[in-house]
Amino acid sequence: MSEPTTGAPEPEPIRIPDEDLDDLASALARTIAEVRQHGVLLDRLGTDPFGDAEPNPADAEPEGPASLFILAMGGAEYAAELTALDAWVTHVLLPTYGREISSTRPWCSHWHEHQEAVARLHGLWLAWQQLTDTEAGLAGPATWHRDHLDHTLLQLRAPEGPFGACTTSPARPNHRILTTPDQLGITV
Repeated sequence: MSEPTTGAPEPEPIRIPDEDLDDLASALARTIAEVRQHGVLLDRLGTDPFGDAEPNPADAEPEGPASLFILAMGGAEYAAELTALDAWVTHVLLPTYGREISSTRPWCSHWHEHQEAVARLHGLWLAWQQLTDTEAGLAGPATWHRDHLDHTLLQLRAPEGPFGACTTSPARPNHRILTTPDQLGITV
C-alpha cells in the first residue's frame, strides 16, 4: 500500500445512520456464526479447504471410547455396563420375551457368567437403544425385532447355544458354566 501523499485530503469517515446499525450488527453476527460453523464442519471432515496442509493428528480431539462393546471394556467400566445390561435384561427383555424354559429352549439365570451370552445380549441392548430412539423413526422397533431380537434369541436359546450345558431349572444342582481358558489356569 502506498502512503497517502501529503497535501491530499483525508477521506471522510463513513457514517451509518443509527437505525441501520442494529441490522448491520445482526448481519455481521450471522456471518461470523456461519464462518465458525463452516470451520467446525471442516474440522470434523479433517480437510484443509486449500489443500496445502496435512492435518496434524496431535490437534485432533479424542473421539471417545475405542469401543462401546462390553467385551472391549475392563474393570469398573465393565462392571457398570454389566449392571446396566442386567437391569435391561431383568426388567425389559425377560418379562416381555422370556418365554418358557425347556430343553429345546434353555435359559440360564446365571447368563452374566457366560461370555457369549453377555456379548450377544449387550449387542442386542445397544441395538435396542439405537432403534427405539425417536431418531430411528417409526420402523425402528420393528427393525430391532426382525434384525436383532429374533436372531439373538435363536442363538442364545438353541440347545447347542451357550446355555446348552445348563439345566432348565436353576434350582437343580448340576448347573454348569462353560469355562474360559484363564478360569482353567491355561495361558493362551
